[in-house]
Amino acid sequence: MSNFIVSARKYRPQRFEDVVGQRHVAGTLKNALATDHVAHAFLFTGPRGVGKTTCARILAKILNCENRTPDHEACNACASCNSFNENASFNIIELDAASNNSVEHIRALTEQVRFQPQQGRYKVFIIDEVHMLSNQAFNAFLKTLEEPPPYAIFILATTEKHKIIPTILSRCQIFDFRRISVSDMVAHLQAICAKEGIEAETDALHIIGQKADGALRDALSIFDRITAGAAGGKITYDAVIENLNVLDYDYYFQITEALLAEDAPAILNLFDQILKKGFEPDIFINGLAEHLRNILVCKDEATLALLETGENLRERYRRQAALSPSSFLLTSLNLCNECDIHFKTARYKRLHVEMALLKMCYIQRVVKTADQEKKTPDVNSAGAKSNGHTVSAPPPTPPVTSGNATELSRDALSTITTEVKLGMRKSEAIPLRLDAFENAVELEEAHNAGLKSRLSLENARTEWLAYAESIESKLMRLSLTSAELQLNDKVITALVGTQIDQNNLKSEVLRLTDLLRRRLNDKEIKIEVKLDPDKVQQQPVARPVKPLSQKEKLEKIKASNPVVDELLKRFDLKLED
Repeated sequence: MSNFIVSARKYRPQRFEDVVGQRHVAGTLKNALATDHVAHAFLFTGPRGVGKTTCARILAKILNCENRTPDHEACNACASCNSFNENASFNIIELDAASNNSVEHIRALTEQVRFQPQQGRYKVFIIDEVHMLSNQAFNAFLKTLEEPPPYAIFILATTEKHKIIPTILSRCQIFDFRRISVSDMVAHLQAICAKEGIEAETDALHIIGQKADGALRDALSIFDRITAGAAGGKITYDAVIENLNVLDYDYYFQITEALLAEDAPAILNLFDQILKKGFEPDIFINGLAEHLRNILVCKDEATLALLETGENLRERYRRQAALSPSSFLLTSLNLCNECDIHFKTARYKRLHVEMALLKMCYIQRVVKTADQEKKTPDVNSAGAKSNGHTVSAPPPTPPVTSGNATELSRDALSTITTEVKLGMRKSEAIPLRLDAFENAVELEEAHNAGLKSRLSLENARTEWLAYAESIESKLMRLSLTSAELQLNDKVITALVGTQIDQNNLKSEVLRLTDLLRRRLNDKEIKIEVKLDPDKVQQQPVARPVKPLSQKEKLEKIKASNPVVDELLKRFDLKLED
């Protein structure tokens, strides 16, 4: 039979200082021990898997320890501590109220209270899931809980404090345990990986922490499951998202980039890929809402601490936050929320989500037009009085500029049905009707089609290098200037020689695409970044160094110092097998 012990048991804290994420509870209990102001009844309440029973056991162990440490922890060396570690202590009694919830069980417990401890100062009773006791059992427990003998201490633990009657609550010191933060979970898992000799990517541990939803025990259970199937003792991000059926972050970054670029075909194709991977549409839309929320908190350094991701993803969120207007993020979050609310009642669920994505695609265009409407006075609503009669002024001609939104007519925006800015008063809401919006888009496309395209390889290279000169980062500027450009129809291909250059250029594709489309008067320009096979082959490939055997090491030592060989012969020394 295997001797495997799950991590939740193997690494269960034995001291208050080892408890994860509950410093407020541990600090208060240690101060009570230091001043000898220990209550006779405690109630530990909080979500599952956050350390309630663990803290109860640590407290019970310290109370009967014969040689407490200066920081008021158990010594783990006295007879009381040893008996506790071996589950042989008669002074600590644990009761599971989920299966012992009747009056008879409580009466049996109160009978044990009458007997003094055989060893140590206290007799500690730990009652887990105390909310499962019946009302009659609670009433039978009241008198003993209120006036116990001086050697009796009760520690109650529960996940549902509201189910405990007030007369019990008033007799206990209540400690509220918090949900474990993702950062604390990741630090704890990294410590376990170091002890077990497991190599784990930080992003992978962050996914485990987020999936655990504040419960460290759940995180350790997931960790054991991932470790059991880890190849070569290494936990990777790809293995975790596949095992936990989590959608890759990269899809959300690509979707957001396509939304900002108003690339509707790319959005629909990405959503189709996600569905083919087996993910439900509601899971995707909730994940997209969380992604947009993460981008929003990256807009300000003051809220950056709310982002619970690894450092690599944090940097990607920062870059995308710099490109995402707040109005786009707030309106998209509102659309995601509305889509989620009405998802269950939608008959064609895929189309329901696709419509929400298409609305997000044109948010920026509607916002710009709304701003233009506010700046332009509405002369239609103001009539000119003549001879006592009101004469309506003729509608003004819409302005035509080089922007992509100001050409839209006011009539096209008069029927917009959704608010473009979160928090806007209903009187300021801009209504949208699909046919009117399509007419507005056709007007814009017709105007843009009238402009002559300046797309050529020479012009593209000129604008590309001009953009590179405006970049402050020397590394990014070097990646841009070293790229070899090729033009095929409307696609500009940038060939680079290293993976670093490829990653750098991919982070700038959105800005470059928007710049070239505006400067070259061509809305169909696309940019692709590829590795140049010829340049990649020219780079030296680092080969792994084979470790030397003991015999090879000895031969190298003998070659560098001949005296060693003479020493080995004189004392007849040989290598051990």
